[in-house]
Amino acid sequence: MELGRGKYDRLVFQKVGVIGAGTMGQGIAQTISQKGISVKILERSTKNLKIGLNELSLALDKEIERWGITESEKKAILSRIDGTVDLKEIKNVDMVVEAITENLSAKRELFKEIDKICPPETIFITNTSTLNISEIAEVTKRADKIIGMHFLTPVPKIPVVELIRGLKTSDETYLKVKKFAETLEKTAVEVYEYPGYVTTRVIIPLLNEAMHVLMEGVATAEGIDTAIKLGFNFNMGPLALADMMGLDVVMECMEALFKELGDLKYKPCPILRKLVREGHLGRKSGKGFFEYPKLQ
Repeated sequence: MELGRGKYDRLVFQKVGVIGAGTMGQGIAQTISQKGISVKILERSTKNLKIGLNELSLALDKEIERWGITESEKKAILSRIDGTVDLKEIKNVDMVVEAITENLSAKRELFKEIDKICPPETIFITNTSTLNISEIAEVTKRADKIIGMHFLTPVPKIPVVELIRGLKTSDETYLKVKKFAETLEKTAVEVYEYPGYVTTRVIIPLLNEAMHVLMEGVATAEGIDTAIKLGFNFNMGPLALADMMGLDVVMECMEALFKELGDLKYKPCPILRKLVREGHLGRKSGKGFFEYPKLQ
């Protein structure tokens, strides 16, 4: 695998730890493995780990059906992904990517734990889409080696990532992670540390407004998505996009932005709260604003 010449031409990250086997963690693990890098994926319970790995396998089967990959490529991808529920098993990875719930306290607690487990040179990446990198980094003794890398769903297909430096993130860390993004064939956009960064801050009000339009009975969910897709040349309507992201994740992002910025455009629409409360989380649960065939 050619990475170019110069100081960072060697593939520094031979083995990457991914913490969280939900939708984002699965996508990140797949994307990394597809580039020939070994992945250690971690979940908090055997049940959640099994569910995550099964969903990843089924997602790869869908890609085979679409002629996106071959059966042998699926086997190769999965062969490089090793699951665990023991946090101590990430001590030997070259880099850790955190992809847990969008909750500052939970992320800070996790980073405090892995800071004690991993060697001081290990780089930590948070996949947060709204939270402050510096606040996460301050609980560790390696603030210079912590950076945000915001992937978008579906991770294997979206060609961009946002790289967010904390106040103490070093140039070396930034350059290494930028090179890592290039290895994954992602265009890295440097973003200043601010709630929501670029992609989340811009898309969340659109999703929220579409939900209000639906709640007010202006049009059906199908009508709203059709109007936005065809009217603005979007690949996907806002309600289908929210379903794909996970309605619980969307609500977490809205709540975080509303808390940080205080702007009503980020306050979750009541219809979103209702769906999340009822367990209708979008594609991953089989029902959100639309219904989806359940994975077997």
